[in-house]
Amino acid sequence: MSAHCQLTGAKPVFGKKISHSHRRTSRRFDPNIQNKRYWLPSEGRHVRLRLSARAIKTVDAIGIEAAVARIRARGERV
Repeated sequence: MSAHCQLTGAKPVFGKKISHSHRRTSRRFDPNIQNKRYWLPSEGRHVRLRLSARAIKTVDAIGIEAAVARIRARGERV
């Protein structure tokens, strides 16, 4: 899963592209995934996460410790 957010679980969704002549063709809407490195003070190391832009704002609001706890609760390895 390349376009997958570790915190929110955001994945690609599928829809249709509609041309000027109104022909419909399939397309894919990918989340805005960024690689981000955070310092995790409790473990004394950096963690590298693949997060969506919305998840980066969530980490800024709740803190990296709480975010890592949520990721581990989802069953993902950090």
